Amino acid sequence: MNYQHRSEAFSFFRAWVKDPWRVAAISPSGPALANLMTSGISADTGPVIELGPGTGAFTRALLERGVRQSDLALVEFGSEFATALHHRYPRVRTLWMDAARLHTVRLFDGRPAGAVVSGLPLLSMPARKVAAILNSSFRKMDPGGSFYQFTYGMGCPVPRRILDHLGLQAVRTGGTLSNLPPASVYRIQRKPTPFSQSRPDTETL
Repeated sequence: MNYQHRSEAFSFFRAWVKDPWRVAAISPSGPALANLMTSGISADTGPVIELGPGTGAFTRALLERGVRQSDLALVEFGSEFATALHHRYPRVRTLWMDAARLHTVRLFDGRPAGAVVSGLPLLSMPARKVAAILNSSFRKMDPGGSFYQFTYGMGCPVPRRILDHLGLQAVRTGGTLSNLPPASVYRIQRKPTPFSQSRPDTETL
């Protein structure tokens, strides 16, 4: 582990000690998970939004996949992470905000994103919060866009009732035992039905 990775691991652990429910893991995601999370993304994907980038494990992987810094937006609620990411990637737009309010900001000169990569701990969030994050994210993506989410759990971290309510479907794209702890990755997309083009509210969840 090089100096940068050791520094990031320490920063991540310190943030976990401060607020374990928000961070939800004691160490940042490893290279194997970052590779799996970004395997479906390339320079041709178009703009990409990353939610909860933390120390930037997925951010580095996205840039290595050919995503331009000007086509990448980082949405981070933790001020310590947001500040560090802003200094490390000055050409990437870093927003210190709640991911559930993503739809309220204008990104990429109005162009829709091709993908959202999420490092958020959805399993520790209330159902209404999860629904708001997904709804907000899909409002910023083109119709064929994909939402990538990893989980340490046994199944999809988004309950079926939320997926159905929002007109979405989830597919497990793979898993890795090399990460600590082991993780799985899911790709969430709109169902190919007219209903999936609407923007349902989340008040009934």
